Amino acid sequence: MHSSDGSAPEPVPVLVKRLPHGEGLDLPAYATDGAAGMDVVAAEDVTLAPGARHAVATGLAVAIPPHFEIQVRPRSGLALKHGITVANAPGTIDSDYRGEVKAILINHGTEPFAIRRGDRVAQLVLAPVVRAGWVEVAELEHTARGEGGFGSTGGVVSLKP
Repeated sequence: MHSSDGSAPEPVPVLVKRLPHGEGLDLPAYATDGAAGMDVVAAEDVTLAPGARHAVATGLAVAIPPHFEIQVRPRSGLALKHGITVANAPGTIDSDYRGEVKAILINHGTEPFAIRRGDRVAQLVLAPVVRAGWVEVAELEHTARGEGGFGSTGGVVSLKP
């Protein structure tokens, strides 16, 4: 969403509190002008054994504006090279949460993975939230897809009947 003159929109202000163990660390930041997510760094040292998961501290607490969330997403390089991902991807930080931001990481790789304080461990994406209002009906309109579920639209040869 750019403004009418083509320039980037004004950033949405998000209040951030640096916790004592976050002192001296970089705040989350966009690596490039086109990046959707901000890299967030670890505020602790931890080694993830294969199959292990850990809520990695960031040393930050935030006050997200109403009608927004922050999504915690994996970093693609860690996922591809080491099998490190966010266990509940994307994790959601709600606007009324005031505790420490943590990234629940899991090691799907075959080797232990060392995380050091200051390492970039996840991405944070600020996103708008729209609330649903349920409208119960007796029947739903028909579509071409109908009730076809998992894999029903094709795309993977091995899923075809």
